[in-house]
Amino acid sequence: MTVFTTWRARMMLASIGIGALVALSACAPTPQASSSPSPSPSPSTASPEPYAGPIVFVGDELDAFALTPEEIVGIVPEATDVGDPSPVLEQVSDGGSLPADPPICDALYAEQSLGSVGARTVEWQVPTDPANGSGRMTIMQFADEAQAEGRMDQLLQAAEQCAEFAKEGTITFDAAIPESSEDVRAFAGSLVDAGLDWRSFDAFASTGNVIVQLWQPFSGDRDFDAEAAALLLQTRAGEARSGLIDELTENPPVAETDPSGDPGAVWSEWQIGVGGVGPLRLGDSVDAALAKAGEDAQVMEPEYDGGPWRLVAPGGAGSILVQPVEADDAVWSITVGSDRSLDESVDDGAALPHRGDIRLGAPVADAMAAYPGGTIVDVVAAGDDFYAVTTRDGQVFRFQADRDVAEEGSMIVGITVEDATARTPLVFG
Repeated sequence: MTVFTTWRARMMLASIGIGALVALSACAPTPQASSSPSPSPSPSTASPEPYAGPIVFVGDELDAFALTPEEIVGIVPEATDVGDPSPVLEQVSDGGSLPADPPICDALYAEQSLGSVGARTVEWQVPTDPANGSGRMTIMQFADEAQAEGRMDQLLQAAEQCAEFAKEGTITFDAAIPESSEDVRAFAGSLVDAGLDWRSFDAFASTGNVIVQLWQPFSGDRDFDAEAAALLLQTRAGEARSGLIDELTENPPVAETDPSGDPGAVWSEWQIGVGGVGPLRLGDSVDAALAKAGEDAQVMEPEYDGGPWRLVAPGGAGSILVQPVEADDAVWSITVGSDRSLDESVDDGAALPHRGDIRLGAPVADAMAAYPGGTIVDVVAAGDDFYAVTTRDGQVFRFQADRDVAEEGSMIVGITVEDATARTPLVFG
């Protein structure tokens, strides 16, 4: 493991103009000379106070972390056909393998996008290594700073403690770890798993609610400049952080107004907002939420431990799922319709709550047009496809699709609002 230090400094200049007023008068009995009109003092324009709130990136702001094709080739010289940042995220989510010893080393094997609420990906090809063939940079948005910091804490612990560890066999991870610079942490290194004949180079950087991972599997014996890669990702993340502060200084964030719902109103009039669905509120106890659904709603208990409660609309026109936090009674997420793409039933959107003008049964493309800047997610193992849009306060809106979102004719079968800050984080060790 190599530890090294970097520094950067920034300077700011400002100037203020001052005007002066001169009056002339004459005492002689000659005609008085007319004086020029006095200029009005120019009001000084005060600079706004620098933004000092949470550093939370959302949606297209993630593009600021992306490396250029030339920079990627500098790290992976064999890389070709480097793409642009894409809002499409593929998650495998197929479980794991034998546990590592020490357990914290499993952090290096985790699918890092699990637990994220949005992402941008940059992919490239490596034709000289046909056994692997490609590499990827994933820019992951978490619900808040705490979740990203917690994950990065574990990754750095693994980088520091897992120079050699056991899993199926003996594994090594040779890490280079620069000193934190301007609230940005980074490291990079090569993972060599002789037992599985697996090798990959990984570089990470994190600031605010974002973690960036550059991942390049490789064959045979080769060296990557881990120090240069870590420093480059660290520098880019610092630039993204400074840019976001400048942007939010000029344009302070404004929270979405949450539409209220009358428990006496029909479900079709309820709206899906940042605080919940109609009168059903995120953070309420499950009992309190269920009581607000109306006397005519049918309540169905969870089908499995930790599962959602189901509210069935009068007449069976559709349902609402109320999901509590793990091992708690507080409502974590609320789904109108289905939370699975493979569910064959399709509820009547006209009879159920809606998100703005978007109802169940509408094309997913309509949601993407109405709420741009989101992430298209394909969960391979579960067969789930959805479009997710986030807020700076950690709420996530998922528009569940009946098929691949990119496929023509994909339709919304469920709309979920979730307080993603209440998610249970991955824990290693």
